[in-house]
Amino acid sequence: MATTVTCTRFTDEYQLYEDIGKGAFSVVRRCVKLCTGHEYAAKIINTKKLSARDHQKLEREARICRLLKHSNIVRLHDSISEEGFHYLVFDLVTGGELFEDIVAREYYSEADASHCIQQILEAVLHCHQMGVVHRDLKPENLLLASKCKGAAVKLADFGLAIEVQGDQQAWFGFAGTPGYLSPEVLRKEAYGKPVDIWACGVILYILLVGYPPFWDEDQHKLYQQIKAGAYDFPSPEWDTVTPEAKNLINQMLTINPAKRITAHEALKHPWVCQRSTVASMMHRQETVECLKKFNARRKLKGAILTTMLATRNFSAKSLLNKKADGVKPQTNSTKNSAAATSPPHLSHCCCLHRAACLG
Repeated sequence: MATTVTCTRFTDEYQLYEDIGKGAFSVVRRCVKLCTGHEYAAKIINTKKLSARDHQKLEREARICRLLKHSNIVRLHDSISEEGFHYLVFDLVTGGELFEDIVAREYYSEADASHCIQQILEAVLHCHQMGVVHRDLKPENLLLASKCKGAAVKLADFGLAIEVQGDQQAWFGFAGTPGYLSPEVLRKEAYGKPVDIWACGVILYILLVGYPPFWDEDQHKLYQQIKAGAYDFPSPEWDTVTPEAKNLINQMLTINPAKRITAHEALKHPWVCQRSTVASMMHRQETVECLKKFNARRKLKGAILTTMLATRNFSAKSLLNKKADGVKPQTNSTKNSAAATSPPHLSHCCCLHRAACLG
């Protein structure tokens, strides 16, 4: 059971090892609990540099993570405060990002995409049942428990997560990652659990063809696309995707959050719960090739921002929109627990994205 300890030094109980990830506010290092020999990932936050508001956010993240105990969520085992630092001790997940694993597979089908989204939805459903909205679902936060074939997908990074009462809808602030934001957030309307389902719809779209449904280098135009729900299923890459898969995406990417499918309903969708007979088993090589380029662009943009942070000593806040301080900056991370990053996006225009993806 996760506990908050304020009287025991972290170094009395754990031995720290190599860095395995970095976020805007923290570093993640492998650690070993001395009394058991078990390995974990320690997210280390320098609390001396945190504002009072940041301290509140840290307390909220720890409180939320303590609530969540599910096989598809990176679990918090300890929350330890000592002078100048706070340590969040998570599962050590060693399989890397889900999207990176997919491109290394010899075989990847629509049925595999169905299995991936099922696990993501199981994690989201647990969050929602516990009164938690993640608010930052994206590829970087989808990890694999290990490098073994068939390893479980693990949802990570609850740094932007919030607590809600039932189906509460309210304005909780502008937070998330640009390409995965929902229309209601962009309109600055009351929102709640449905924002996670919208992000799942974006992720599922990418899982099936390797590029996102909404894209524009101009962020204003990107947001206009999202608010209008302006996506499609262009030929020829979508021609081989089953109607059932497209139907689920449409229900997830429904502009009106009141009409958007819930996590519980999505898990009962035939394409998810009857995938052996509904989802196609055909290998999707073009999806894999597109996803390789999508991953490369994410990493490149993350690396560029990491360099900017290091050379210009930017604070995370200086990279955020003054009116949107919950929107994540794009940082690079070898993600084994909960360090936050953001993805870039590929072109959605049919001819252009085909040329970009297929060479």
